[in-house]
Amino acid sequence: MSILADKSYKFAIRIVKLSAYLTKEQKEYTLSRQLLRSGTAIGALVAEAQYAQSKADFINKMYISLKEANESRYWIRLLTDCKYLTEPMSKSIFDDVEELIKMLTSSINTTKENLND
Repeated sequence: MSILADKSYKFAIRIVKLSAYLTKEQKEYTLSRQLLRSGTAIGALVAEAQYAQSKADFINKMYISLKEANESRYWIRLLTDCKYLTEPMSKSIFDDVEELIKMLTSSINTTKENLND
């Protein structure tokens, strides 16, 4: 398993637990479902990309994963600004999604460069 696949899987676990907290403790259902969908999709797309049919297919799946990570970042910011997440909770999960965005961007760029070789 790649570092990116491992980190995105662990992020998905955190998102599932965060969603459970938001619904049980904060009684917030709509935004938490949005975050649950986008946050777990990141790792699923990375896993799917590992068996891509071509480099172009790999780039496409990784790019969709990047879009899901960016969307997750949005929901985390919104949940924080609406006071559903404490600052320490927000910072921890926000840092994780930022790291995933950097890793996904790097993977896409490297694959694009290798496509031209």
